[in-house]
Amino acid sequence: MMRIGILGTGNLAAALGAGWARAGHEVVVGGRSPERARRLAERHGVRAASPRETAAGQDAVLLAVSWDGAEDMLRAAGAHEGLLAGKPMIDPTNAVEHGVGVLLTEPGESFARRVARLAPGAHVVKAFHMFPAEQWITPGNGEDSASVAMCGDDPAALEVVGRLARDVGGTPVVLGGLDRARQLEEVAGFVIGLAFKGHDPNAAIPRVPSPIADPHAREA
Repeated sequence: MMRIGILGTGNLAAALGAGWARAGHEVVVGGRSPERARRLAERHGVRAASPRETAAGQDAVLLAVSWDGAEDMLRAAGAHEGLLAGKPMIDPTNAVEHGVGVLLTEPGESFARRVARLAPGAHVVKAFHMFPAEQWITPGNGEDSASVAMCGDDPAALEVVGRLARDVGGTPVVLGGLDRARQLEEVAGFVIGLAFKGHDPNAAIPRVPSPIADPHAREA
């Protein structure tokens, strides 16, 4: 069992929180609205707390807010004071223009790196940003499971997030260090852009046999 803090009360927070609670983890959720956090907690059998209490003393923390609310949430959680130092910090954020998919970060910058600057000492892992929340409500199994592409610089943090991915039916795949985060964020923007234009993103990606995939990619 792990203690998991979830900063946010939206769809992804609810889906992953419920899945991790079912897997036997102790989940606490906090957001800008204490009432929304309380309702989410009651609905899914988890505990509600303030953002600061949600971040303190956890084995992993999920930042499940929109990109433009991330800084305020991290500040409310005490991240700028180093409260998240040494913790695996999952960043599923897509900082993209709504309906277009163009990244809103500076050229060459990833949002995951921005999160790392806002939470000094935290072991940031980019993950859970490719699929909508519904994927984790009714996850697939075996060959139907979704690949959770992730990257991060701390091996122990990647191992923790990999376990949490498996606990909701995903297959963790580590692509490398946090310097790969912008690449992952660009892929999400590409998928979002196609979807909003009414095209199936799956039809735009070739089905490449896994034996010829990058040999450096590895499971967490």
